[in-house]
Amino acid sequence: MANIQAHVLISGRVQGVFFRSNTEDKAGKLGLTGWVRNLPDGRVEAVFEGEKEKVKEMIEWCRKGPRVANVRKIDVEFEGASNEFTGFEIRY
Repeated sequence: MANIQAHVLISGRVQGVFFRSNTEDKAGKLGLTGWVRNLPDGRVEAVFEGEKEKVKEMIEWCRKGPRVANVRKIDVEFEGASNEFTGFEIRY
């Protein structure tokens, strides 16, 4: 199965609610690579790479996020896998 990459921007109450930490945990459980970070405008940005179905599962998780998050909007762009990542990390 071919790998894909998704670039995701998540808006709403997504900072200060452990979104990045929970994203890192979930991505690890799914075997995805990439990264997640907070943006200065209050959004969370992430790149997920891996099996198509696992990436889609991660995106669906992002639509809700951790229990205390309030996701209002999610933008997703799909691309071919770059194979540049060796794991999943939180970027600062």
